[in-house]
Amino acid sequence: MEYRNLGRTGLKVSELCMGTMQFGWTADEPLSHKILSAAFDAGVNFIDTADIYSRWAEGNPGGVAEAIIGRWIKQSGVPRDQLVIATKVRGAMGDGPNDQGLSRAHIMNAVEASLRRLQTDYIDLYQTHYFDVDTPIEETLRALDDLVRQGKVRYIGCSNYPAWRLMEALWVSDKHDLARYDSLQPHYNLAHRAEFERELADVCRTFGLGVIPYSPLAGGFLTGKYRADAPIPDSDRARGVQSRYFNEHGWRVLAAVEKLAQERGKSVSQIALAWLLSDPLITSPIIGPRTLEQWEDNAGAIGLRLTDEEKAALDEASKW
Repeated sequence: MEYRNLGRTGLKVSELCMGTMQFGWTADEPLSHKILSAAFDAGVNFIDTADIYSRWAEGNPGGVAEAIIGRWIKQSGVPRDQLVIATKVRGAMGDGPNDQGLSRAHIMNAVEASLRRLQTDYIDLYQTHYFDVDTPIEETLRALDDLVRQGKVRYIGCSNYPAWRLMEALWVSDKHDLARYDSLQPHYNLAHRAEFERELADVCRTFGLGVIPYSPLAGGFLTGKYRADAPIPDSDRARGVQSRYFNEHGWRVLAAVEKLAQERGKSVSQIALAWLLSDPLITSPIIGPRTLEQWEDNAGAIGLRLTDEEKAALDEASKW
């Protein structure tokens, strides 16, 4: 397992990050614990979650994935200092006007709730899940800076920020000597490149932000399980994949990945992950297995790198 610095920080994280959106939703707690243990045993020390996971599911009040992680840490005996835990704040955790957003009031309440659920006294990486147009960025960053100074949060990051909002945040932190975003969590994969590469990639490269892509397998599209001439599962997730990737570009990308996978004797998902891992700008793609079999397949990407020629061929097939 290769460990990488998270951006310009000294925090070292595994080359794969364990995403937990499925925990307590499509993976129950015992299975979630097995996946976490298998990943840790393989060297994965980086766990990503969010307070809202998975509030959209029936019967799920939010905070469930964090609570599952907290109980796993206690029950497994894994030393807390051997883990890098990242969580997020922004989404609605209640019906009140201050139960969401990036105001100081919500951040201060949300971080305490996350700490309780995770059964820890600090969060390694606290991320703003997406931007808040109703709250000045100065207010958000001052609240986050206070949490860093208090020791409740070690580093801060953001997710789903356009380049201009990320630059605004970096400028405000520099101007007022506040903690700054040290990582970005973008939507980025072989079939969805432009959103990150158009401007955000240069910002991250120039200012030394770690890059933690989510949806590296395009919601399952880059596993090869979908076919143009086959019916899709009856689920919102599958329909979302269909609307985004079932087009000429998507099928061309998938064909190129499948060809290389066959040549290398690897799975389609392993090649898709290796494409990200072969880019020095990328810190750690966030995988989201909901079965042990999916985890074992994802784990096959650990240490896997593409040659310059292989990466160039996939770059060409997926160019935007």
